[in-house]
Amino acid sequence: MSEEKLSRRELLRGAATIAGAAVVAKVASAQLPAAPAVPAAPVVPLDASLVQGAPTSALSERSPFVTEARTGTGVVTGASFSPIQDFSGSIFPTDLHFERHHNGVAQIDPAKYTLLVQNTHGAKSVVLTLDDIRRFPSVSRAHFLECAGNGRSCYRAPKREMTAQVIDGMLGSAEWTGVPVRALFAELDIHVAPNAHWVLAEGGDASKLSRSIPLEKMLDDALLVYAQNGEPLRPPAGFPVRLLVPGWEGNANIKWLRRLKVIAEPNMSKDETSKYTDPLPNDTARQFSFELDVKSIITRPSFPMVAVRGWQQIEGIAWTGRGKVAQVHVSTDGGRSWTMAELQEPIQSKAITRFRLMWNWDGRATTLMSRAVDETGAMQPTLSEFRAARGPGTDYHFNHIRSWSVESSGSVFYAVPA
Repeated sequence: MSEEKLSRRELLRGAATIAGAAVVAKVASAQLPAAPAVPAAPVVPLDASLVQGAPTSALSERSPFVTEARTGTGVVTGASFSPIQDFSGSIFPTDLHFERHHNGVAQIDPAKYTLLVQNTHGAKSVVLTLDDIRRFPSVSRAHFLECAGNGRSCYRAPKREMTAQVIDGMLGSAEWTGVPVRALFAELDIHVAPNAHWVLAEGGDASKLSRSIPLEKMLDDALLVYAQNGEPLRPPAGFPVRLLVPGWEGNANIKWLRRLKVIAEPNMSKDETSKYTDPLPNDTARQFSFELDVKSIITRPSFPMVAVRGWQQIEGIAWTGRGKVAQVHVSTDGGRSWTMAELQEPIQSKAITRFRLMWNWDGRATTLMSRAVDETGAMQPTLSEFRAARGPGTDYHFNHIRSWSVESSGSVFYAVPA
């Protein structure tokens, strides 16, 4: 650097140049997508048997080598998808359970929580606290929970690079603990008028989401749930209390439940008129199509996994809102022939059932498919059958057969229909 002194004007001019360059760089960087963060490689000892291990902690953490996560974060109105291709068994980890919100996650103080139960017009209402609800006899049951729009992406805009998570990740499975609604109504001496056939369920979130549920279903197997997988519900799942109507579309399972009202007819609220009504090809529409159809998907191998020559296991999950999965058939030749897969016991009603089949791959390109059959005899339709029945504009209950293309290299892609 020259020892010659700089004038004040030169200093200012130089500062302006540097500042201008910084602004240009900032604007240019703002126009470019941020580079994805590269996680640092986990640091572990070469031989764990020679090093003292970590102490106990208040909460356990996954291994740093396990990086499975939901996709779709920071969403206030929308969904995040479960990484179903990474799961084992039939119960999903609580913190990886899919989410669907209409106006963010409500935060509710359990000490101030109340549930208003209203009988038909003119009858006495009852207000329950969380402690009141916990005093009723409870049950624990395993059930799946699925968004009505699950599978929309692979029907509307299929792509080869779709993962099982993107295709069917708006799906969850858990052991739920709570109070049967029928027991609650019986203990509260809720007298249902002869003309009362529905129950309005209202949530306590900012969207005040509400749905009308047939009284028959509420008195059958509906639950007021306060625990999931052995712990209190987490806020995204509806803490402190949610409604669970097993086998029915996710939107009917109202979270942050604050009111149940016995009514004569459907309330026709915004959430059951502007949404969750399905247009059909014959200029009619399906409304209150609560029950979820029989469905399955192969999760291994799936994109972006790689198949290997020789023996390997095909596995996946199946479910139905009509009861139990009875059979799952797997095709390794694009649907020309089908083989019965093994179902993991116990097979429970309106719950996830895992299926498996050993496959000896010869290295030739092929297509893998699965189709489930439930105890009512209903079977997953082909894509063409589904499209003919529902039409291109359908928006819910996508249960057509999913297919995976296996290339001779072993690369697996979602089989986009021609």
